[in-house]
Parts: sequence; structure tokens; C-alpha cells
Amino acid sequence: MESIPLSVQSLILVTLLALSGFFSMAETSMMAANRYRLRSAAGQGSRGARLALALLDQTDKLLGIILLCNNLVNAAAATLVSVITIQLFGNEEWVLGVSTLGVTFLILVFSEITPKVIGANHANRLACVVSYPLTGLLKGLYFVVWFVNLFVAGLLGLLRLRDAGSGNQDLSTDELRTMVLESGAFIPPKHRSILVNLFELEDITVEDVMTPRHQIEAVDIAEPMEIIQGHLATCYHTRLPVFDGEMNAVIGVLHVRRLLAHSFENRLSVPDIRELLARPYFIPASTPVYSQLQFFQENRERLGLVVDEYGELLGLLTLEDIIEELIGKFTTGAPDASERLRWGEDGSVIADGSQPLRALNRKLGLNLPVDGPKTLNGLVLEHLQDIPESGLSVRIAGVPIEVMQAEDRRIKTVRIFRPQTGK
Repeated sequence: MESIPLSVQSLILVTLLALSGFFSMAETSMMAANRYRLRSAAGQGSRGARLALALLDQTDKLLGIILLCNNLVNAAAATLVSVITIQLFGNEEWVLGVSTLGVTFLILVFSEITPKVIGANHANRLACVVSYPLTGLLKGLYFVVWFVNLFVAGLLGLLRLRDAGSGNQDLSTDELRTMVLESGAFIPPKHRSILVNLFELEDITVEDVMTPRHQIEAVDIAEPMEIIQGHLATCYHTRLPVFDGEMNAVIGVLHVRRLLAHSFENRLSVPDIRELLARPYFIPASTPVYSQLQFFQENRERLGLVVDEYGELLGLLTLEDIIEELIGKFTTGAPDASERLRWGEDGSVIADGSQPLRALNRKLGLNLPVDGPKTLNGLVLEHLQDIPESGLSVRIAGVPIEVMQAEDRRIKTVRIFRPQTGK
């Protein structure tokens, strides 16, 4: 070693530190790389991404080749520093101690921390690059890595630690939802909103998205024919539930367009309406929305009547209701009170007590609880456990609510105040 010029030894030392930095950067970038992005790049023809995925599928061998080379390089660098120090300053103990501290500092700064920070910040790009030399080293030193891993496998066996499968990175629904929410500029806001709503379909029931009973546009076949005709002439929907005297006595669903074609040929009568009725389709209130979407598809239905466990009519659900839960309002129909909800200049908004809580949360950016009552009226009544008087104020989930009008054992209108943040 003394025959080698000092300048050459210094150059070798710099090379060893650079190699150590490369292996440190390679280890961090490979472990921090996003496998889903690598799969996407591989699908687009990136050979480096394919090699990176192949290495990640055998993590034990990947880490084996990286750590084997890194430790060999670090040991060689430490030895070379000792040799250079002895040549320059002699072999005093304090000199060797200082040289040890010096090489530790060099390795720490230039071969560990800095390369690993770079590898972590540019993991996906660097993984595709470093996969080429790592694949070549693994093929060339495969026997050595295999021999070392025999002892590693034996030690893991003694500790009763099993390999859970390095390539298995299945994501839960919550993890996928978090990835979508944190996608930033990669997914447009509207698309991101649709995906998040899709994840929530299994957590909500038809009762959460149905049209409540008192808002259902229906035909009472027991009324005079003139009233029925006027109702049909001004209706907003093409399908209307038909009941006989009482809302729970639904006898069928009327397709208004079929009735229109029939009215051109004959004078409209109650028996004619009865003949044109389709059989009503009933849905239990606890049915998940996602399951109901499948049922609509399998049964070729577009409208269902939601009933509780006693068979009482609670509301009406259409295929459009489910689609709008995903992508927002898009159809033209009856005026929707939730579309007019806007915060006023005084930081408040007046809302009907029958407003669904999910619509309020969506339109006003609130976080009112939706796991109990489905309407604002029900939420306030459950919170107070009494029929309130006008002027009473409550705070629910941090939202101040003032009862403006209450009659007939229900709350008709309330004033909602914008929650104060940071309090």
C-alpha cells in the first residue's frame, strides 16, 4: 500500500465514499419507491421500472446485495483512511482515534445522510435508474447473497418471524380513500369528489339519500278526476307513485308518458290509470346504497319505495338519486331547497327543518352527525329530547342553531350560524 502514491490513495478513498453513497441512496430509493407508480411506468414500457419491481419482489436478496456491497465499501474506506493517517502522522493511538472519527464523519455526511435524503426525495425516479446496476450485481454475486441469506432465514426461523410477502401491499378502503384525498393536482377536484363519494356508498343506506315521504310527488287515485289530471299536467317527474286514499296504500307506479299516449286516444278515467300502473318495488330502509344500485341493475328498476320494518312508507329512491350522490345534481326536476342554501353576509343561513343533514353538510361545509336522524328537524329534536319553542338556540357538533318556527310537533325553519374556527 505504501508503494501507491498518496494522491491515488486519496482518489480511491473518494471513489469508495461515492460508492458507499450510491448504495445508501439505492437502498432508500428502492424502499421508498411507490410500487403503484412503478407498475404504471412498467405498463408504459419502462424497463427500469420492471427491473425495480422484480427486485422489490425479492426484498431479502435486494437488501442482501446492497448491504453486502455497502459494508465492504465502508470497511475498505475505514482501512484506507487508517493507512493514509499512519503514512502522514504515524501510528500513535490518538492519531488512529482521530482518523476513526474523521472517517465516521465522512461516511455519515457524504455516504449516508445526504444520499439517503436524495433517495427519499426522488425515490420513484432513482429506483428506475439504480435498478440496472443492482440487477447486474445481484446476478454476479448471487451465490454470496444466497449463502448469507441462509443464515438470515435460519435466524428468522429461530425468532419465529415469518416473511409476510415483500411484494404484498394490498390497501384497505380507508387507505385508498386517503390516497385519493391526498392526490393533489394529479386528480381534478371533481374527479376526486366522485371517487370519495364512491368509497362512501357502502357506509350509507337508502334512507340517507331518499326523498322523504312528505316531499314525494304522488297521485291519490281517490281524488276527483279533475284534480288528478291537473296534478299530472304539472308534475316534474315521469314516474309517479299512486296511492288510494292514504300514502301507505301504494297500489302502483304510473309512467306519465304512457298515460299521455293513452289520453290522446281515449278520455282519461280511473280504471285506465289502474291498468297502466306498474307493480311497486319496495326497498328496506337499511339497505346499503351500493347494494341497492346493484339491485336496480339486476331487476331493471329505476324507482323504489323505501319502507321501515313495519312496512310504513318512509320515502322514495330513484336511480338518479344514487347517481347524484356520486356526481352531484345534474337532472332538471322539482326545485330543491338545498340548492338555495348559501351563507349570508351575517354568517347565517335559514333552512327548512326537513332538510336532509347530508345535503346541509355538503352545501354548507358542516359536519353535523348523520349516523342518527336524517333531517335537521330530527337532529334538533333528538338533541333536546323535547318539542322546542321558537327562539330557542342550541349548539350541535359546534354549529349554533336557532329555532325560528316550530309547530305541529315539528320544527319548520331554523337559522344556522357559520361555526367559528379556531375556538
